[in-house]
Amino acid sequence: RICVITLAEAHPLLQSGKTIKNINYQISANCSRLQNKVSGKSKRTCSFIFQMQGAQFLTELAPLCRISSSDGEEYTIYSCIRGRLIEVNENILSNPALLQEKPSTEGYIAVVLPKFEESKSITQGLLTQKEYEEVLLKRRSSAS
Repeated sequence: RICVITLAEAHPLLQSGKTIKNINYQISANCSRLQNKVSGKSKRTCSFIFQMQGAQFLTELAPLCRISSSDGEEYTIYSCIRGRLIEVNENILSNPALLQEKPSTEGYIAVVLPKFEESKSITQGLLTQKEYEEVLLKRRSSAS
């Protein structure tokens, strides 16, 4: 039920060999994802119920961070999922290369917890690895 946000295999930062210069979780003057402080506990009844305080609520279009490359390009990474921001990966601030070297493990961007009642529809909307590869093939063939 928990979603780990990472860069997609086809993201330009992973495909082009660009060097990452900076990662910024400061979204606007009044919004920093680094200020997200989650506290709470879980209670066990017939299912787990999480009570969280301080977690920022994200929509699908909410920016998580901005990544700048050494060639001056800037990429905004969006949540893509509605839910509560559980944590951001502060390790990539001091070691941005993790995004490229280990994008699906230590180089993750954030962890989001969708609302329980929405988690099933989110899961059903995800692509399988095969479907994702087919989308990439179609994208490449239409670009050429």
